[in-house]
Amino acid sequence: MLKTAVGRFRLVSLIEGISFLVLLFIAMPLKYWADIPSPVTIVGAIHGGLFVLYVLALIHAWIAAKWSFLRVVMAFIASFLPFGTFVLDSYIRKNP
Repeated sequence: MLKTAVGRFRLVSLIEGISFLVLLFIAMPLKYWADIPSPVTIVGAIHGGLFVLYVLALIHAWIAAKWSFLRVVMAFIASFLPFGTFVLDSYIRKNP
């Protein structure tokens, strides 16, 4: 999986997707329902760094695998949707 740019992108996208779900479904409820704001600060910073890594890996995969502009745009949009990166990973596995 780590030998190709697409494989590295898939790995980063899965990790970024997990961090997004942790932020949305664990850290945010802790902040607003339990009045514990620190998880959002920590998880938010980690997720932000992973998002930057996601975009860099996406650009690398775009260049190395010669992806279409539409595919890159869809991959970028997927990073903003809960579970989007997991759906994207399934699509990439079926359509390299």
